[in-house]
Amino acid sequence: MKTINVGVIGYGWAAAAHIAAINATRQGQVTAVYSSRPLDAAELSAKHASGVAGNRIKTYQNLSEMLADPSLHAVDITSYPSQHRDQALAAAKAKKHIILEKPMANSSAEVRDIVAAAQEHGVRGCVCFECRYSNQFQTTKALIEQGLLGRLHYGEVDYYHGIGPWYGQFRWNIDKIEGGSALLTAGCHALDALLMLMGSEVESVTSMSTRSQSTIFEPYQYDTSSVTLLRFKNGAVGKTAAIVDCLQPYYFHTHLVGSEGSLLDNKFHSAKLKTDKNHWSELAMKMLDSGDVSDHPYQSQFQAFFDAIEADCDMPLTSFQDAAQTFDVIFAADKSASLGGVPVRLDSISR
Repeated sequence: MKTINVGVIGYGWAAAAHIAAINATRQGQVTAVYSSRPLDAAELSAKHASGVAGNRIKTYQNLSEMLADPSLHAVDITSYPSQHRDQALAAAKAKKHIILEKPMANSSAEVRDIVAAAQEHGVRGCVCFECRYSNQFQTTKALIEQGLLGRLHYGEVDYYHGIGPWYGQFRWNIDKIEGGSALLTAGCHALDALLMLMGSEVESVTSMSTRSQSTIFEPYQYDTSSVTLLRFKNGAVGKTAAIVDCLQPYYFHTHLVGSEGSLLDNKFHSAKLKTDKNHWSELAMKMLDSGDVSDHPYQSQFQAFFDAIEADCDMPLTSFQDAAQTFDVIFAADKSASLGGVPVRLDSISR
């Protein structure tokens, strides 16, 4: 088994969780960190170096210098979203495989640039839609695949997470150039999970947005609540609410309705199993109940990515190509919201 040396681009709030998850995989180890601010290499090594004998973390303030290091096999981009496109293109040109935090980029054109660069230079990509690897959605997906809900005709996955001054992301998330929209900055996890569960391509979307009157969320330069309706090509419909200005506990709501049963978060009813339709049956699964990045299943996702690199195949579930489809829906939804709720067809958002 070959060790995969990873360089982290951007040392902020999410990077620490990524580094721990990478070092916990069978192959991965972080050996370099780039940051625009000076970092102490000895301090970083003491805090984050993996258990591999002799492993030390090098620090860089020049990205080109880090990418020129022939010992690096991959990079993990955890920088500001506005920097993702240029950094991903530079990494692809340097022949480094890429882990890319969400959002991939700030526009459909930038996403297309990243996908094309990875294909041109023969590198693999992984986008941090790590919720697909959560126990909650893996269990839900298995329930669907076993046919216990039948054919889904309605689904909703909603994201409720108040991202205020108490949350690490707030300081930059308020800027339009970095956050973009409630759906792009955080609700994308819910919409991406819905797309995975419904299993059909999206035909059109209709979205509307608004914002809280609380002074807590006043610094935001964009609407902080949105609701998006989706029509799928197989006739099903769906909904995603992206609410980052709520004052409540974190809640990742899921409700699926099919021809043989329904699922509500961690509860379900299935006519196939003849469960009591007057009472929910409960599933034993770990719920996504925190927005803290340390609680997200990065390790499972990164392990799958490194396994794919070893096998020389695309990343399952969250490859650049998979993620690009989700971002097409997001950018179509944001376009619809900007037009006051006018429906937008997905074929108008070309890749």
